[in-house]
Amino acid sequence: MSVTIAQSEVEKLAEIPLLKRLSSEAREHLLRGGTKKSVSRGEMIFFQDDKADSFFIVLEGWVKVFRATSSGDEAVVGVFTRGQTFAEGAAFTNSHYPASGEAVTDSVVLCIPVAHLAKSIAADPNIALAMMSSLSMHLHQLVLQIEGLKTHTGAQRVAEFLLNLCSDPAGVSCTLVLPYDKALIAGRLGMKPESLSRAFQKLKGYGVEVKQNRAIISNTQALRALVEQERTAVMHSNLG
Repeated sequence: MSVTIAQSEVEKLAEIPLLKRLSSEAREHLLRGGTKKSVSRGEMIFFQDDKADSFFIVLEGWVKVFRATSSGDEAVVGVFTRGQTFAEGAAFTNSHYPASGEAVTDSVVLCIPVAHLAKSIAADPNIALAMMSSLSMHLHQLVLQIEGLKTHTGAQRVAEFLLNLCSDPAGVSCTLVLPYDKALIAGRLGMKPESLSRAFQKLKGYGVEVKQNRAIISNTQALRALVEQERTAVMHSNLG
């Protein structure tokens, strides 16, 4: 079932990167043209190579965007949660989706049609600039992701992933719930599930204990030190 977005939700979305530089009128006009859609875990939102008819804002839950490889595996491009946007590049260029989108938890997304986006840009060209800024941010994130795959060990990638989930980055300790299953975490970090398990085992020595979907970090400073130590070690070995 699809419904329009409420005024209170429009106001909550004012600070997301795509919208925060727009006037309140432009922001409301763009969002009011979208519809909220509830999607169940495992439900496809769009398929790779389909004509792009919308872009999306996550209101609740988690969504993965992935490409299917020739061998039938999945290459995870990104995992998005509340307040994050995805597929705006395909919508902005009125092209095809280069990857597929799937809900990995029960989720709610705001679907903004391409036709409405075009009308909104015609009414306020600043929306086009906001779209370009959002695309630039996504590109920057992909560059960092590639850097991580090239220069960071598996344990470091997992450590950074866990630290980024901590609600208090400056805290000494942290207990958190893993947002989605370990197979997807492995895919998001460019690892095989067995490599993720080995990384978790290594992180036990640095105060990390994982029980089912919960991670307990007893010493965040030790984990950050591991991240920096391994980054330096890997970069030196690559230079050598």
